[in-house]
Amino acid sequence: MPTKRPSKKRAKKAPEPRGLSAEQVGTGNPPAPVEALARNVKADGGAVLGQYREPLGEQWQLLAAVPIDKVAPTPYQRDLSDTHVARLADAMDRLGRFVDPIVAIRTPEGQYWTPNGNHRLAAMRSLGATSIVALVVPEPEVAHRILVLNTEKAHNVRERALEVIRLAEALVALEDRPEKDYETEFEEPSLLTLGLCYQRNGRFSGGAYHPVLKRTETFSTAKLSRSLATRRERADQLMQLDEAVVEAVKKLKERGLESPYLKAFVIARINPLRFKRGAKADPDDIIAQMLASARRFDAGKVKPNQIAAAGGPPDE
Repeated sequence: MPTKRPSKKRAKKAPEPRGLSAEQVGTGNPPAPVEALARNVKADGGAVLGQYREPLGEQWQLLAAVPIDKVAPTPYQRDLSDTHVARLADAMDRLGRFVDPIVAIRTPEGQYWTPNGNHRLAAMRSLGATSIVALVVPEPEVAHRILVLNTEKAHNVRERALEVIRLAEALVALEDRPEKDYETEFEEPSLLTLGLCYQRNGRFSGGAYHPVLKRTETFSTAKLSRSLATRRERADQLMQLDEAVVEAVKKLKERGLESPYLKAFVIARINPLRFKRGAKADPDDIIAQMLASARRFDAGKVKPNQIAAAGGPPDE
């Protein structure tokens, strides 16, 4: 039998050079809006430490120290984790340095919104800091789009979904454009629906239904206010589905079946897309089918070895 030759991996093509060289980043004359922003920072009691063009997109921004009492998180980001704040504060205190500037956008009222530095801000406040260093960006819309770069602390589905729905509700009041226009800001459509569920029940098992929604939902071409109304109706159905699944899990437990995977097992059993790879479907139809199946779920037909073989992610 001839030996099989090892396949050769094709070398990844190096990206074309783009953006500014190191020497170019600090050169050039800032445009009038950036100069005006620098004057406003000084008037707010801050200090401009530098004006430069960031090297990738060549956009102007400021490095500045601003009074910490004028900085606040954007209203649509995730809730603070007290544990994460305490760890950050301890690390900063032991190091004796603040080395990771937050991103900030100045409001017309002279406040500074940070879309991705809430935990660092809280940690600095807990240590008694009176100022904080920030990358001050001139364009207000960056506050909405920065969520895609928010990697300060690993997100779970709940945190991502709550961030996205809070942002969507803020954007409705600012500019009610088609939902599809905000693909970059929202990351994926399923997070909008799950966010609405989490707003009603903070302990909702969104991770269990995320794969189904991710396969079926798309961004709507309707205006954001209208699409959110549709998603609220879908969230109602999803909450009803979860109630039916919880009841099915209860029946399994009454039979003496115990496993951290019971909810995942039930959802897998009632998911009509389970064995249909690449199949497209209407999310409302799929949720309705799953709800009907959950209500008909017969715990008496389930064998212990089936649950053991199912595995999957444990219930949230």
